[in-house]
Amino acid sequence: MPTSTDHRRATAERNAVAILDAAERLLVRAEPLTMVAVATESRLSRPTVYAHFKSVGEIVEAAAERTVIASTAAFAAARPDDGPAGEALARMVAASWHQIAGSEGFVRRASEYVSEGARHRTHGALIAPLEALVRRGRAEDAFRSDVPVDWLVTMYLGLVHAAADHAVVHDTPREEALTLLQSAVGELFSASRGRSA
Repeated sequence: MPTSTDHRRATAERNAVAILDAAERLLVRAEPLTMVAVATESRLSRPTVYAHFKSVGEIVEAAAERTVIASTAAFAAARPDDGPAGEALARMVAASWHQIAGSEGFVRRASEYVSEGARHRTHGALIAPLEALVRRGRAEDAFRSDVPVDWLVTMYLGLVHAAADHAVVHDTPREEALTLLQSAVGELFSASRGRSA
């Protein structure tokens, strides 16, 4: 039978999820993000919010980490170790694209509330499979080696976010935008691009 401890733990977990969900909604709507606003949006008391997180920055970092965990799972499902590196890269781009769908506002505004160190911590798990794929692609002579690995990873992430912004501003159908994005990333990573540089 469930104990009172189990019930308290389940309630605490539900409250934490509600707080993170509330912060994401506020960021997507571009509304001011304060502890009071989060409490109101989550329909929890301010003491409850403070019991879980000491600051808005902590809330946003936890929400960003949750998004990165979901993206990491999507990357794993894209099978980055299978098949030719170029095909794996196209699958990774598709995984990134589907993960960012609907969360552009959150991702864009979240960076206003967390430090560079926090961003690096939350994105570490996301960057690792990309770096591994770049190194595999270089070993297969499929990806360029005239630039640093971390530069390619940074450009990858930048292109995904830029493509999401472009699709919204120009009302580009998402599948069309994905095709364009895969082409742009593939060209940027191509070994032939590195040889002609």
